[in-house]
Amino acid sequence: MVQTPETLAETVARLREDYRALMQRLEANQEEFRRLGRAAFRIQEEERRRLSRELHDGLGQNLTALKHRLSLLGTRAGPDAAWIAGLEEAIELCNRSLAETRELSRLLRPQILDDLGLEAALGWLGRTLGPPAGVDIRVRVAPLPTLDGDLQTLVFRVVQEALVNIARHAGAGAAWVHVGEAAGILRLEVGDDGRGFDVEAAQARASRGESAGLGGMRDRLALYGGRLHISSGPGGTRLEAAVPLPGPDGTLAP
Repeated sequence: MVQTPETLAETVARLREDYRALMQRLEANQEEFRRLGRAAFRIQEEERRRLSRELHDGLGQNLTALKHRLSLLGTRAGPDAAWIAGLEEAIELCNRSLAETRELSRLLRPQILDDLGLEAALGWLGRTLGPPAGVDIRVRVAPLPTLDGDLQTLVFRVVQEALVNIARHAGAGAAWVHVGEAAGILRLEVGDDGRGFDVEAAQARASRGESAGLGGMRDRLALYGGRLHISSGPGGTRLEAAVPLPGPDGTLAP
């Protein structure tokens, strides 16, 4: 059956309408996926916050009390050198355990992020991760609009993952973190002067589930409409992320 021009036009119009409806459903499904992913991210951070608090207020306080008890026993000990040496070793073990517990508590969810905000938390992160690895980490945060807790956490986690990778693998002497905003886009850069790595190979490992670092950063950013670009070579590595800030109605750009 040969279609007349009129019926052909109607068919094209119907196909266009079907295509438009399909795209709307896909966009709605994508936004629902992002919403659920952001909710899961939020729940994960709440669990981190709870565990951090329990480590600090529970185990940390118990270790502190044990240290004080051992110190008190030391003041009452007799001249037995072996007994005194044993107490000193136990006290030193308490000191190390207490320091490790506090460090783990802060890395799980640093209180400074909730109390003082993103800039202070990133500065603390650089001071914490840099010296043990021999890396001079410089952090610069330009004036930013008010960021909600989710976006502050997102930036902190991306920077944390990047700096941990630099400290462990880059062999770098210097690294930097720059955070700023332009035209409603939050921009983040983390770089180093290390040995670099094969970005494509690392992304392939992440796609196969063999590495969670790069894939985790990319997935988290995608939940907020963000993008990630990484360039690397013998002179160092540069990670750039861009995240749209919420509009006046509080919604994120698609």
